[in-house]
Amino acid sequence: MMNTLATDKLIVALDVDNAQRARELVSILRDQIGMFKIGSQLFTIAGPDIVREVVKSGARVFLDLKFHDIPNTVAAAGVAATQLGVSIFNVHAAGGSEMMRRTADAVSQVAAREGIPRPSVIAVTILTSMDEIVLSEVGLHSTCVDQVRTLAQLADSSGMDGVVASPREVSIIRTNVKTAPFLIVTPGVRPAGVVPNDQKRVSTPAEAIKMGADYIVIGRPITGATDPAAAARQIAQEMECCFA
Repeated sequence: MMNTLATDKLIVALDVDNAQRARELVSILRDQIGMFKIGSQLFTIAGPDIVREVVKSGARVFLDLKFHDIPNTVAAAGVAATQLGVSIFNVHAAGGSEMMRRTADAVSQVAAREGIPRPSVIAVTILTSMDEIVLSEVGLHSTCVDQVRTLAQLADSSGMDGVVASPREVSIIRTNVKTAPFLIVTPGVRPAGVVPNDQKRVSTPAEAIKMGADYIVIGRPITGATDPAAAARQIAQEMECCFA
């Protein structure tokens, strides 16, 4: 029997180019994983209706739109995400403390006022497609580890429930952020033997969990597989050793 802790920690990215394919994957995978990630591609194609549809099916949703704007705009977007019924959504930590704090407060207020579940609000640190070369291109002359540490601490002090970070930075976040619980969601996860594509800072599912990640996000190795359900089960099996 599959360990439910392993399946619960697995988030599948619905990075597909049409709503029908997303529906098919939700039907196939809903009982095999813990959550679906809806990002910019699918949201731009299908809009908030696809989020409502997936939530209505009984599945949990991580809305991965990485809000980054003036505080009032991001707080309003956070209210809208809460009303959609998502379980997690994210903002960019680089938006600063006021943006994060006002968003967290607005989400708590609307959830209490309307009697709806409050989603976890997490902050993106450094994208897993970035390395020190890319950081320098945008004027950041620190290492990825240092930048992630700084942004994770800022997110924590600004009322965020956690962060998005690569598996390689999980241990440094756990060392430097003492708030509990503090969620760490890790993209950049690839099963052993699978090419990393455009990801630069990667690890295997088991490695990410052992490092202390709360959730791992995997897309193409599952959604692009001939048998997505079998691929999801295999990845969960890789993770099972961490819960023995």
